[in-house]
This record gives sequence, structure tokens and C-alpha cells, in this order.
Amino acid sequence: MVEFMEKGEELTVEERNLLSVAYKNVIGARRASWRIVSSIEQKEEGRGNQDHVAAIHAYRARIEAELTNICGGILRLLEARLVPSAATADSKVFYLKMKGDYHRYLAEFKAGAERKEAAENTLAAYKAAQLAPTHPIRLGLALNFSVFYYEILNSPDKACTLAKQEDGVDDIKEASKPEDDQ
Repeated sequence: MVEFMEKGEELTVEERNLLSVAYKNVIGARRASWRIVSSIEQKEEGRGNQDHVAAIHAYRARIEAELTNICGGILRLLEARLVPSAATADSKVFYLKMKGDYHRYLAEFKAGAERKEAAENTLAAYKAAQLAPTHPIRLGLALNFSVFYYEILNSPDKACTLAKQEDGVDDIKEASKPEDDQ
């Protein structure tokens, strides 16, 4: 699938969605594994069981390497081919949202300068993706942006503020009026 995507042609909406779902399935399983293994590692550290901690740490590092490889692959594809070849605003925003998502996934487990860089890249990609406030992709972007503020930047107040923004409410009200009322 990736080889097909690398041809540089604009993807159809269906192809775009298939790519997104395929990567989400691959990355989702590993993110879940990482969370479970990290939790077990913390419990074993608390118990002082260093033999188990060493083995768990090695396994977590392997999962992190897989996550880094998967995220790196889709990010290279997005940056080199998909974003530059996006012909419509919808497709460009879709790809920028994906770009932000995969940088956020890196920020979930990276530390230090790598975490900071991933967080900055997430923020830049999400900010670059702009659509009408009521657009479904923008609504998904807003949700992911608020998750980023909550989980990565540890800013629950900013996450809630972003999630509650009503800049699309007037557009929804206007669009739902009968034509003779407008």
C-alpha cells in the first residue's frame, strides 16, 4: 500500500481513508501494548523486582523502536508525497491532521529533546490544518488537538477550553435555518 502511495498522485477520499485506517490499526495495537508494558514496568519497579524490570524495560524499548519506525514511515510519506500533492483543502487538512497525530504518538513515549520536538511538530501540524468550524475533519482535528494538550502538554484547562469552543455553533445554526429565513 505504501508503495502505491509513494507514486505522488492525489489519493481519492476512499484511498486516503484506507491509508489512515491501516496505519491507525498498526499503530493502535502497539500504543496499547506500550501503555500496558509501561504500567507493568512501573508496578514491578514499585515492588523492587529488578530482574523483571530489566526484561520489561527491554521489551518496552522494542515496542518504542517499532512505534518510532512506523511513525517515521508515515511521516516521511506525508511530508514527501501526500501533503505536497494534496490538491484540495480537505485532503491537505486530512494529511496535516495525520501528521500531527503521528507526531503526537511519538511525543507519548519520547523523552527530553525528542519529546519536545515531537510536541512542537504536533502543534505546528495541527495549527496548519484550518477548515470551517463545522467541517467534520476540523471537528476531529479539534478533538485530537485537545487530547494533545491534555496528554502531552499536561494542560487539562487548555484542553477543555479547546474542546468547548463554540466558534462553529453560529455556522450550524445558520446552516440549519430554512432558506426563506436566511
